[in-house]
Amino acid sequence: MVNEASRPEGGPRPLREREADPLGSVFNLEDLEVAARGRLSRMAYEYVSCGAADEITLGWNRSAFNTIRLRPRVLEDVRQIDLRMSLLGRTLPFPILLAPTAYHRVIHPEGEIATARGAGAAGATWVVSTGSNTSIEEIAAAATAPLWFQLYLQSDHGASEALVQRVEAAGVDALVLTVDTPVIGVRDRQTRSRFRLPPGVSTPHLDDLNRGRREILTPERVVATWEDVRWLKATARVPLLLKGILTAADAKRAVSEGVDGIIVSNHGGRNLDTLPATIDALREVSAAVDGRVPVLMDGGVRRGTDVVKALALGAAAVLIGRPYLYGLAVAGATGVERAVRILVRELELALALCGRASVGEVDAGVVW
Repeated sequence: MVNEASRPEGGPRPLREREADPLGSVFNLEDLEVAARGRLSRMAYEYVSCGAADEITLGWNRSAFNTIRLRPRVLEDVRQIDLRMSLLGRTLPFPILLAPTAYHRVIHPEGEIATARGAGAAGATWVVSTGSNTSIEEIAAAATAPLWFQLYLQSDHGASEALVQRVEAAGVDALVLTVDTPVIGVRDRQTRSRFRLPPGVSTPHLDDLNRGRREILTPERVVATWEDVRWLKATARVPLLLKGILTAADAKRAVSEGVDGIIVSNHGGRNLDTLPATIDALREVSAAVDGRVPVLMDGGVRRGTDVVKALALGAAAVLIGRPYLYGLAVAGATGVERAVRILVRELELALALCGRASVGEVDAGVVW
């Protein structure tokens, strides 16, 4: 037994204790990535962490946040901080969602079930990927927080409609159509690591769509158009958001087509390199939308101050992807919950230090 009194304050914990608590040395989202890298296979880590080509956009997604300075107000009453916000008719406890990411069983044996439990424990809305390794019905049974569903349209509208009806029946609150991936970009690190799904791991939503077909339908081989957006909007019974909008022109077109929301995204820097950072593109898109529909953003969010900056520049909420996957790798559902709670706590502190008592008080005046 370790004599706590004999251990210097702040000194390293015994090895056995550290192994028993994989999150014991995790205090921020960067710590989570470091911990995850030690647990994931090289193939899995390269898949999650890589960007497109020279990974310039991947770097910009982070560095652009660092160029934005905050403008605080002092002597405000910030004894109580309210993170609640309204989105698509539902009140959420904070403006942070989990972005759609595929292949969770590559990251952790329990895969999407662990993610659903972790998201539920944290109270975070999760956007489930079409490329999940677990069916939407199983995910919904494990979920205790709202679910959205990310969709890649297939060339066969009948197959897409069947999937939409299936996820709606499972109780998802919204559909998120990814529109920036007619093809998969150059991902050198992923290719070098020879990424593949482990034996026995499948993609049930895509497998069900392809059952009995001669030509396999895969997301990267299907090019969606504005005509498809109109069809999907008319077909869906839940709100529809477009993910992957970066320009004012596309944002205005999306609003004119009747979509219910926009997600400013460059696919985590994973498709077309040298695209602008999403926090930079957010300014243009939010100005073009002018409050007509909610604008969300993902890409590079790692600190509570990043969330404040996104809200100040017009985002209704942000989404995180890699951080919760790193949490999943380190500690399953508990790791996913920790990733969210770290960011929520940092957001709460950042608001107080900026002199804002609620997310509703954040406006352009928060940035310098």
